Amino acid sequence: MFDPKAIDDIANRLAGAIPPGLNNLKDDLEKTFQAILQGALGKLDLVTREEFEVQKMILAKTRSKLEDLERRVSEMESTSLNKAEM
Repeated sequence: MFDPKAIDDIANRLAGAIPPGLNNLKDDLEKTFQAILQGALGKLDLVTREEFEVQKMILAKTRSKLEDLERRVSEMESTSLNKAEM
């Protein structure tokens, strides 16, 4: 799913945006941000880039096979029509 380092990085950047006067809350807020991000992202139905690329390749291969089958059916229909006309 999501890389824990990415979540930590986002939480750290959010905590870094806190005004200097609230530095004593920074650690607590960073942990809260991490928990919220993990919870929110965990609910999403996301796939990894690797899974996406695999599905993309499968789709391209399937599309190619479909186009080949459509071409073959068209050729068979054309041949069938030509024989029927004779």
